[in-house]
Parts: sequence; structure tokens; C-alpha cells
Amino acid sequence: MDNGVQRKRIAFKAMHQQGCFIIPNPWDAGSAKALASMGFQALATTSSGYAWSMGCADGGTVPLDEVLAYLRSIVQATDLPVSADFESGYAVDAEGVARHVGLALETGIAGLSIEDASGDADSPLRAIPEAVERIRAARQAIDAQGGEALLVGRAENFIVGRPDIDDTVRRLQAYAEAGADCLYAPGIKSREHVAAVVKAVAPKPVNMLIGTESEWTLASLGELGVRRISVGGALARAAWGGFLSAAGDIAKHGRFSSLAQAAPGRTLDGFFSGRTDRLV
Repeated sequence: MDNGVQRKRIAFKAMHQQGCFIIPNPWDAGSAKALASMGFQALATTSSGYAWSMGCADGGTVPLDEVLAYLRSIVQATDLPVSADFESGYAVDAEGVARHVGLALETGIAGLSIEDASGDADSPLRAIPEAVERIRAARQAIDAQGGEALLVGRAENFIVGRPDIDDTVRRLQAYAEAGADCLYAPGIKSREHVAAVVKAVAPKPVNMLIGTESEWTLASLGELGVRRISVGGALARAAWGGFLSAAGDIAKHGRFSSLAQAAPGRTLDGFFSGRTDRLV
């Protein structure tokens, strides 16, 4: 294993031991470089943000080889540790999850998440034993490559329309026992639910998703014991929001006033050429 990759994985795991940090989600190399310049400690990929940039819907519609290329591009864009949103492992069974996690680790990522969504609208969550088997497979693949990479176990209840906090907690506890280093229940929002998840899997760290405007802050979530905060596809959606507003104004009204909000080309060129250190 490359010593630089190993060091980043060890450093990334150490970030989860105390305090609370924000891990934003770039959708391409440019956004990764911009976020790295802002002082963030680590980055995480976004399956939705990347899928939209490829003209695809989120949810496993992008081929695995393209996903791996995306992971590699983010890793190569900065010196920060990168955690991968690896959806359900892009595999129908645990053996496939293990094989694909091994391929993902070869891109140099510092960690990855495996979710329990099934993709079946009638039964959107995998049964807990099946989901646990897939987490164990991911754990074994990580251990086979040194064990330093961080494994995140995700319970998708609140994302797929099954907002049952008791089942969410059972799932996260099972994933923790199966070898997940960090636990994640995207979609939970209330103080009670956040506190319940943190307590249920302690002392293992918890990731919190903030995907929309929220009264939560880094400080308030840290006080509840959350260790890290991600934004998923929210930054990509913010970029799409600016694009759609400006392009829509041009297409519908023949007006160009929305372009006043565009970043100056000189600023972008200066940053990406290395003449300036940051964009903001």
C-alpha cells in the first residue's frame, strides 16, 4: 500500500475520535479543489451530485467503472482524505460487495459507506441479516488491505420512506457489531432522533446529514455527540440551482441579469492555475 494513502486513512480515522467536523461533498475535481482550499479536513463524494453531472439519476444508475474513475479523480484532486459514498456496493450479493469495495480501496480513498437500501420500491430496505452480511463483506475487504480505511454503515429508513427510529437504531447497532466504524442514518432531523442514534451506537462515531437549510450548527450537533456532518448532494444542488435560475431567465425571458451572480473567470483561472490559494 502507498504510504501516503495509509497515512491519510490513519489520520481520517483519528478525526472521528473526538470533537465534530464537517466533511463536505464535491461532485468533481474542481469542486474538490475549491473545498480543500477552504480549510476542511476531509471530503466525501456524493453519488447524487456525480450522477447528475453525468446526466443520470441517483441510485446506482452510473456504471461501477465510472464511479471508480470519479473516486480516483477526487482523491487525486487534493491531499485530503476522501470518503466514498459507495451506495449499496454496486453488487447484488455480499461477495460482489467485497469485490467492489476492494476495487474502491485501490483508488486511494480513506473510507466508504455501504447503505441498506434495496432499490425495490415495494421493499426498499434489505432485511437486517442480509444487510449485516454485506457490511461484514465490506469489513473483510477493508481488513484484507490493511484495515485502516473507515467503514460507514448506513440505515436508509428515513430516506426511503420508512421513518421508524426503533428499526433505524436496531439496524445501526447491528452494523456496528458487524464491523462498521461509523454509523449514519441520513434523513433524521429531530433532536430526539439524533440523540437516540448517538446513544445507541456509542462509543462509535455518528455522521449527520444536513441536506437542506437547517437550524443545526456544527456546535449544536457536536454538543449532542455527533462526530461529523456531511451535506450529501446539497452543494451540487446549490450549483444546479444557480445554473437553472440563470439559464431559465435566458431561455424564458431573453434576460441576462442572473449572470451578475456568476463567479468571475479571472478568479476561477487564478485559483485553478495556482496563482491564488483560494476562491473565497
